[in-house]
Amino acid sequence: MASNIPEETTSFVGRKAELARIEHALAAHRLTTLTGSGGVGKTRLAVRAARQAAPRYRDGAWWADLSPLHDDGLLVATVSDAVGLSDHTLRMPVEALCAWLADKELLLVLDSCEHVRSACAHLLGEILTTSPGLIVLATSRQPLGTRGEQRIEVAPLPVEGTGDALTLFRDRAAATAPGHALDTPGSAEAATEICRRLDGIPLAIELAAGALGRDTVEQVAARLGSRFDVPADASLWPPRHRTLRTAIGWSHELCTPLERLLWARLTVLRGDFDVAAARAVCAEGPLTADGVTEALDGLVAKSVVGRDGTRHRMLDTIRAYGRMWLAELGEERAAADRHAACFLGLARHAHAGWTGDDQIAWYHRIADAHADLCAALDHLLAHDTVAAQEMAGRIGFFWCCCGHLPQTRAYAQRALDAGPAEGPHRTRTLWVLGITAMLQGDYPAARRLGRECSRSATRDGTDEGILAAAYLRGLTHLMTGHPEAGLRQVDRVLRTTGAATPLEAAYRLRCRLITVFALTALGRLDEAEQAATVLRARCEAQDECWTRSYADYQLALIALLQDDADASAAHARSMIAGKHRLRDSFGIALGLDILAAAIAAQGAGARAARVYGTGQVYWRMVGYPQRGTPELRPLREACERQARAAVGDAAYQRAFEQGRSDDAEVGLAAALQGELLL
Repeated sequence: MASNIPEETTSFVGRKAELARIEHALAAHRLTTLTGSGGVGKTRLAVRAARQAAPRYRDGAWWADLSPLHDDGLLVATVSDAVGLSDHTLRMPVEALCAWLADKELLLVLDSCEHVRSACAHLLGEILTTSPGLIVLATSRQPLGTRGEQRIEVAPLPVEGTGDALTLFRDRAAATAPGHALDTPGSAEAATEICRRLDGIPLAIELAAGALGRDTVEQVAARLGSRFDVPADASLWPPRHRTLRTAIGWSHELCTPLERLLWARLTVLRGDFDVAAARAVCAEGPLTADGVTEALDGLVAKSVVGRDGTRHRMLDTIRAYGRMWLAELGEERAAADRHAACFLGLARHAHAGWTGDDQIAWYHRIADAHADLCAALDHLLAHDTVAAQEMAGRIGFFWCCCGHLPQTRAYAQRALDAGPAEGPHRTRTLWVLGITAMLQGDYPAARRLGRECSRSATRDGTDEGILAAAYLRGLTHLMTGHPEAGLRQVDRVLRTTGAATPLEAAYRLRCRLITVFALTALGRLDEAEQAATVLRARCEAQDECWTRSYADYQLALIALLQDDADASAAHARSMIAGKHRLRDSFGIALGLDILAAAIAAQGAGARAARVYGTGQVYWRMVGYPQRGTPELRPLREACERQARAAVGDAAYQRAFEQGRSDDAEVGLAAALQGELLL
């Protein structure tokens, strides 16, 4: 069953009654919200409940982590990413999301809604109204206040009776300090006292277990006892909040000074992070880069930071405490500056790495760092508009391919409005804005921006800019049915520019791709095949995936037009595999169309219909019934008629509907393997 529910990396303790209540609530209500204080275990309970419920939903269970969001600006984009939507249209993002979910039967989990509670309530009002098969499970410290909301209060683990709190402490203690015995009368009594002192709050218990690396369980119990004298401001905090806050403060005191400093500085990072990001963002003054690595290990050992492989994560409650200390230290602006510099550096490296054998890895890194990149860009737009314009230009094409078109367009426009009026960074950002407009089908804007990009590149005098502008203008000509103009556009520029740098070489490859598309559209198939074969070989020599996959696409189309269905299918599968590695839903949709046409030409009408159905799943992901250059429509229609004639309308429709109802990944895997068994 399709799902992106997070993996459980530690033991799950208790909660049988709560899981039963959630199961009943999901069956009876459209929206169920798990409420409770921070650290009480809402997220962990939601993970387990969603995993158990997922098989009951035709379209799976999907998880949207809202904890990295500091405002509602990325809310719709985060939810859209979670459910697999990468809309390429000019619709409002919420409209596109409603349309995507309209016929789905799925469970959507929104975790950590408290930061954007009002916006969540409004969004849920929209999508629950338009999507009758949608069920939502949310976690929040407060109810969302949406009509029909079923609230389940999550209590701490019981200390008495089942003793789940003590079981959790024992499990975490065994992982943190395997050598500590907890079965002697003194240690067992101390462990029970710890759980009682901490009111059974799971996060507080895990922090206490993290202290066992240095102290005995009796020492931990004694220290906690001294810390839990009622503070002067007790009346300002509800008991559970006070208990957790005290436990976090106690853990903070157990840290070394450099660990405390790292704890504060890490809070500027929005999502998961690796050691390299922590070193880049947090190293300054007494905290050296090597000191960051050592302090991070200490925070992991104390359960302040979680580690999963090479990735690290700080829970939101612990992050909030560290953020308070960052403000106390007066380091908020300095930390934000380092964060922005780090992710501007990431954008620069990714842009330079476009041409190398790490192209796919850079795509994934940019996609995974989306929340941090947006935060960095927002900071630069407020404090360094030159750097903001540079960053928007360097990451914009990656974002386009990841499906973030509305955000890309908005950020590029803001960077152009705020930044310098000329220069290579402006040219690159104009190019990004033009590509985005073209992908959204806004061809008048793409034409205008192409002309403006050409003028800006001419002023700069750089071949990179001139080649980029030619690619944008040539592609716009192709998409609007003017292949001859597109061919002239790129031929002229290819004759007058060089490839002195890797980036210039990359833009030349793209321009040569326009040549291949134009020659094919003009019916000059022998020339197109030769040009595509040469282009593919050049891409393969550089291990360049993006352009190579489109060369494969054109070779598939050319072979089909030359009545070589077997070669067409082979090239189409190669194209789809490349686009899948890049997570490019638009490219996958194009590839499935041409593969279905090739299979139809092979005489396998039912198999072709099923691949067409899978293609429709991907076209819906990008918000279009079908896209592509104008000459593709008659070819698609002819191949569909051929497939229908081979098996009959009824069998064709059954196979098509089967492909359309398949999970996207399952259907795609079958298409790539050629094993579509009916």
